[in-house]
Amino acid sequence: MNVRATSRPPLRSRLKPTLLLGLAALAAAPGCFSARASSGGGETTPPPVRSIRTSDIEVPNGYVVEVVATGLTFPTGVTFDDAGQVYVTEAGYSYGEVFTTPRLLRIDPGGRATVVATGKNPPWTGVAWADGAFIVSEGGVTEGGRILRITPGGQTQTLVAGLPSFGDHHTNGPVVGPDGLIYFGQGTATNSGIVGEDNHKFGWLKRHPEFHDVPCKDVTMTGAALTTPNPLTKGEDDKATTGAFVPFGTQTQKGQVIPGKVPCSGAVMRVPARGGTLHLVAWGFRNPFGLAFSPDGKLYVTDNGYDERGSRPVWGNADHLWAVTPGTWYGWPDFADGRPVAQDRYAPPGGQTPPALLETLPNPPPQPLALFAVHSSSNGIDISRDPSFGFVGDAFVAQFGDQAPDVGKVLHPVGFKVVRVDLKTGVIRDFAVNRGKDNGPASRLKSGGLERPISVRFDRAGKSLYVVDFGVMLMDEKGAKPKQGTGALFRITRAAAAG
Repeated sequence: MNVRATSRPPLRSRLKPTLLLGLAALAAAPGCFSARASSGGGETTPPPVRSIRTSDIEVPNGYVVEVVATGLTFPTGVTFDDAGQVYVTEAGYSYGEVFTTPRLLRIDPGGRATVVATGKNPPWTGVAWADGAFIVSEGGVTEGGRILRITPGGQTQTLVAGLPSFGDHHTNGPVVGPDGLIYFGQGTATNSGIVGEDNHKFGWLKRHPEFHDVPCKDVTMTGAALTTPNPLTKGEDDKATTGAFVPFGTQTQKGQVIPGKVPCSGAVMRVPARGGTLHLVAWGFRNPFGLAFSPDGKLYVTDNGYDERGSRPVWGNADHLWAVTPGTWYGWPDFADGRPVAQDRYAPPGGQTPPALLETLPNPPPQPLALFAVHSSSNGIDISRDPSFGFVGDAFVAQFGDQAPDVGKVLHPVGFKVVRVDLKTGVIRDFAVNRGKDNGPASRLKSGGLERPISVRFDRAGKSLYVVDFGVMLMDEKGAKPKQGTGALFRITRAAAAG
């Protein structure tokens, strides 16, 4: 496992392997808690219209950044048809309970966007091209998650329905495997297994009070349950006690078995490109957002770590990169960073140690290939395969950036860039970052650089890396404040290849 520093020396030194002094490593340092006062990225109000300057984005020598499209609203994914034409999904939803219309857009030369299809069940979280059509992951905050097949003419077919996506995290992906099947991720309903007040703040507990996490296989409970104020009632003194994998206000007993089923929460699943039986690939993830296959056919998954919020907050947990072995459980909700969370290092300052929820483990969970910075929201991933771009076999990961203070306080803004991971060693290096001595989104730095990279994808030839930038999303004590029309699509090319 390897992680890297979030300090900001010049890029020529930042491209060297460095050790991340993440919040987890600071947990035992005396006096460090008083320094955790920053509200993280985006607390500075940006100008009404986003001004983009590629010169404000620093990349390694020999690489060029270009703007492909601007004015997008909550873009989440990019793909290419057989002719190499560029397409982008717009989510139709953002944290902060902002609803728009999910759209699939064709991006023509010059950045002009043409609508191919629209939806009514946001968010659309990603897109792939398979067997002559688009495959779209539909998060489904209103009707449940689905995997859609959309023809170039805009006709829509549902390949998978009923995915458990009403909660904190949605249906993610998709990506086409070497077997021609569609692989996608399904995030968890909750932060760490127990429905709580934070889910009411996010909006979904009020809409779906019976919703909760669903295990992929039978799990036996310890009976741990936590008591919090009840946000669903009006009484000031009303309390609710809730266990894991059950609705809010429901308790579990020691030794109780919660039946597993597919589809389920915190999992990677797959389905044929034209529809058919849904199969479980692996589970025990928290939010498996990005999926990519290496040239040798290995599946890699980015996974967002726990937040310091809710009934069972977990402090100082990194984001992960997993090399996936089918059939394996990866540790959620009882492991973090390859370690049990039921230990003092994961207790919030002044709070209690997270209790174990599972009486028996499905299997000893594996170790992550790499650990990203705490709260970096390491999301979309793709792997270089063409020598003309370089770094063949390395993974590129879009880091959306922290959502402090909702996820927990941070020492300084974390993420807001694209990083490169050596899959042989797990070492992480910056690849595309905003210039300057400080880290953060362009709106905070008052620059024209990156805001919140959410996805990356190489074009069909593998010569250019496209970066989807979700746009401006401010954070304060009341939650997320996204700005419509501030999303963008960038292209990064090696200068020799561009010439």
